Amino acid sequence: MPRKILDTCVGCGSCQAACPVDAISEGDIFKVDPDKCVDCGACQEACPTDSITEE
Repeated sequence: MPRKILDTCVGCGSCQAACPVDAISEGDIFKVDPDKCVDCGACQEACPTDSITEE
């Protein structure tokens, strides 16, 4: 199941750097492309604000 980035995202970019398949892009907050996400959890582990969850 792809991950979702919550509104509590502070835009630090840790998730984007941790993603092995470049499924995260920058916007108002970072966003996960569900078609690219392989559900590895690397972004969730890298997030310092616990703003990433399973959809």
